[in-house]
Amino acid sequence: MRPLSARPIVAALVLAAGACGAHAQDAGSYPGKPVTLVVPAAAGGGTDAVARLFADVLGKAMKQSFVVDNRPGANGILGTDYVAKGSADGSRLLFTYAGAMVIGPSLYKKLPFDPLKDFAPIAQIGDGGSLLLVRKDLPVDTLKEFAAYAKAHPGKLNYCSWGLGSGGHLSMESFIKQAGVSMTHVPYKGSILCVQDLVGGQLDAAFGDVPSSTELVKSGRVKALAYSGAKRVPFLPEVPTMTEAGYPFTNYAWFGFFAPARTPPAIVGKLNAAILQALQDPDVARRLRTIYVVDLPLTTPEQFGATVRKDLRDWSDLAKAIGLSLD
Repeated sequence: MRPLSARPIVAALVLAAGACGAHAQDAGSYPGKPVTLVVPAAAGGGTDAVARLFADVLGKAMKQSFVVDNRPGANGILGTDYVAKGSADGSRLLFTYAGAMVIGPSLYKKLPFDPLKDFAPIAQIGDGGSLLLVRKDLPVDTLKEFAAYAKAHPGKLNYCSWGLGSGGHLSMESFIKQAGVSMTHVPYKGSILCVQDLVGGQLDAAFGDVPSSTELVKSGRVKALAYSGAKRVPFLPEVPTMTEAGYPFTNYAWFGFFAPARTPPAIVGKLNAAILQALQDPDVARRLRTIYVVDLPLTTPEQFGATVRKDLRDWSDLAKAIGLSLD
């Protein structure tokens, strides 16, 4: 038998060392070029507003431009898949909302990406829920009255969401099942368009995100009947939670940063450190308050990953309970 040559082994070791060195160098100099922050939602909504704030903050902190790229459609699937299949060098990141990352995947039988296998969680931004809104001239002021009105007008009311399988869709279907009523679902490509038509009176109800809905409620352009978070919104203390209003349901909504799964941990760690530093900056906290984001947990990538896994389980259980599944 011929003796094994040491040359291939040495060559492999040299290549491995070179790869490790390249990763370390990438992390040390990162970002060495502009970073695209993909938002799988339309411009003008709550997700877009928070993404643009962080694009500005991170760009200044890391001395490189962070450019927001809005790619709405298919309940966030299009933009999310675009990042999943992107370069794993930190140059293309995902800034998304819980609906696109954990709610849709709980409903769709087949997706072009796996939220757990294809992404590396970086950091969570905010924690809360959504507002159940109705048009201003609907003759109801409480969730109980809304349920009674819907029951008295079966099939006559409609509600919008930001897509089939979105958080707004699943949350309203949970209420519909509890209240024993029927309403027609009208899916939109984004939450801002959905809420705009609610303000215009073309629709009767919707779940809306807090950043883009609060001023509409305060100005009387829509009514907020309940909030799906665990505790009341500090900006709208008169609005009860869904549980307080008699329809137990807690929807933990969040925003978050993700990278493609193969992104070097050192780059993920560097981004996490920059984001956490920003969240503890009083000026950033003030700017977030102006768009109604106040609950700011400081999460490691591992902690955020655990939240994603838990929420996937919880939303999957809810989807099964209300009998909702999408092809």
